[in-house]
Amino acid sequence: MEKFNRTLRGYDPEEVNAFLDQVISRVETMVSDIDKKNKLIKSQNEKIDHLQAQVDESKTMQEKLAQYERMESTLNKAIIMAQKTSDQLKVAAHRESEVIMDDAKKNASRIVNEALLRAEKIENDAMMTKRNINLLKRRLKNIIESQLEIIDDIDKLDM
Repeated sequence: MEKFNRTLRGYDPEEVNAFLDQVISRVETMVSDIDKKNKLIKSQNEKIDHLQAQVDESKTMQEKLAQYERMESTLNKAIIMAQKTSDQLKVAAHRESEVIMDDAKKNASRIVNEALLRAEKIENDAMMTKRNINLLKRRLKNIIESQLEIIDDIDKLDM
């Protein structure tokens, strides 16, 4: 603690003022240091907050990565299962196509045979119709000729 010289009305005002100037200077220096330290603390807190945000983001990214890896695993399993199912479907489709082809060949043979039989029947019917038409023509011709003869005979009688 500082001691001041005594004067008539108390302490020496110059010494007190000099001391107060020193105190003010020290307080201002302390306030300035406190402000600098507060700014440094604020800056460090901002850096800490920024780093904490990065850590949080990193954790989020790691969780997303783990989730994507699980999804990838699930998709790979699904692809393998789909491939197996596809292979089974191909085999089943091939078997079914063979059965269908065999049935189609049998049906085609049956249809061809039926068509040949129908064609033969139609041909026979056509020939029979032709014969009947020729027979009818001959009969009509004979009838017409006999009618003409009758007309001729009537003409002869009329004359």
